[in-house]
Amino acid sequence: MKLNYKIIFHFFGLLLLFNGGFMLISSIMSLIYEDGKTLELVLSGVLVLLIGVFLMIITRKHRKEMNKREGYIVVTFGWIVMALSGTLPYVLTETIPSFTNAFFETMSGYTTTGATILNDIESIPKGVLFWRSMTHWIGGMGIIVLAIAILPLLGIGGMQLFAAEAPGPNTDKLHPRITDTAKRLWLIYFGYTAAETILLQSAGMSFFDAINHSMCTLSTGGFSTRNASLAYWNGQPLIQYIVMVFMFLAGTNFVLSYFAFKGKIQKIIKDDEFKLYFKFIVIFTIIAAVIIYFKADLSVSTIEHPMVLGQAESSFRHALFQVLSVITTTGFVTADFTLWTPFLVVFFFGLMFLGGSAGSTSGGIKVVRHLILIKNGFLEFKRALHPNAVLPVRYIKKSISGDIVFNILGFFILYMLSFIVGALVFSMFDLDFISAIGLSASSLGNVGPALGDFGPVHNYAALPDLAKWWTTFLMLIGRLELFTVLILLTPFFWRNR
Repeated sequence: MKLNYKIIFHFFGLLLLFNGGFMLISSIMSLIYEDGKTLELVLSGVLVLLIGVFLMIITRKHRKEMNKREGYIVVTFGWIVMALSGTLPYVLTETIPSFTNAFFETMSGYTTTGATILNDIESIPKGVLFWRSMTHWIGGMGIIVLAIAILPLLGIGGMQLFAAEAPGPNTDKLHPRITDTAKRLWLIYFGYTAAETILLQSAGMSFFDAINHSMCTLSTGGFSTRNASLAYWNGQPLIQYIVMVFMFLAGTNFVLSYFAFKGKIQKIIKDDEFKLYFKFIVIFTIIAAVIIYFKADLSVSTIEHPMVLGQAESSFRHALFQVLSVITTTGFVTADFTLWTPFLVVFFFGLMFLGGSAGSTSGGIKVVRHLILIKNGFLEFKRALHPNAVLPVRYIKKSISGDIVFNILGFFILYMLSFIVGALVFSMFDLDFISAIGLSASSLGNVGPALGDFGPVHNYAALPDLAKWWTTFLMLIGRLELFTVLILLTPFFWRNR
């Protein structure tokens, strides 16, 4: 069956309308703060809107059916279209005149990686900083999920897109109609963002800092309006604790938040992934806090105010913050964890492969995949002793089909192969071993801070241009969970059947 190219480009037009609209919102912020870049931001938004309108007009007579192949194309190339158009505010305002750097920053934003090439963030005009945070917020839940909330206007079902875009191995629906699911997810997402903004402002942040950090927290992105990231507020622990609460929420399945608001607490308590996610955070925080307390020198590794409420509280706070930041792939920084003993460097490197929950805005492998791999691993011991026994893997007291287990095993193998190949390519740019593996793990997991020369208190500006393009590719395949992008590189995908 031939591809329905008209509906693909029609959808690209719709995405550009969204992008242009958000650029115009950023121009309002620019006008309010009088940063001198309002005209350029308005021009960016108008240009993108015009291209979007043009695409929608020339493809208005399209066949209103979308199969899986077209869904994969729309998601992958839609992300690229968004990133390409998203460079305009940087280029036209000349805050990032290099197209390679502008594309890197934009892709890092949409994929919620949070890696940056900016050396002096605080000198960037506020309207552009707001757009930068907006790319996180749009990409967090997924511009595709946002768009399918209005797909009934186009007469399209949308399930194929949600299956390709929704993070994690399962797409737990809140409502029989997928568009209503998307609306509920975005309502929760918006509500959390507003709540965090109010709380951060109440705790002492300016409104501008509060709304930007809220967008970047709920998207598990990591862009900050300050050069020192959250370490800028090391003297105000309450701000960091508020951010931690919302990092935790952003790393959980948003479906569970919906159940919580509906009063269905038992569904949360019985959720195997949530229980393991919570246990991981508790155990890893205790390990990190104890080692920081007895071994690390916080006065060296933190940027400002290392011990406000005493060494014990600071050790706990920095440990919990960095564990949450890395597990949820948010990437905010309160200290340079690479100075916290070699054990903790390897420890946090390992956490880059964990990821948050399926159905969250986190990147990484996801807790549910680790859970199923662990359960299947233990069952292999039993199967070795009892080869004729039927021993299915169970998740939330339900048997999981062998196809899902094989899919997760395949994903894990492909993820590790992608990490190895990623590190090998980085090593071709004369990067040292630690920097190469750190960059590969961080980019693929959408974490942000890496290791070596690209650690928590450094940026990616020193990367060669070709290495930046490779990084953006890893960010993209990591954000879209490998299969969605890599399947497009296979010959059989493009064969007409």
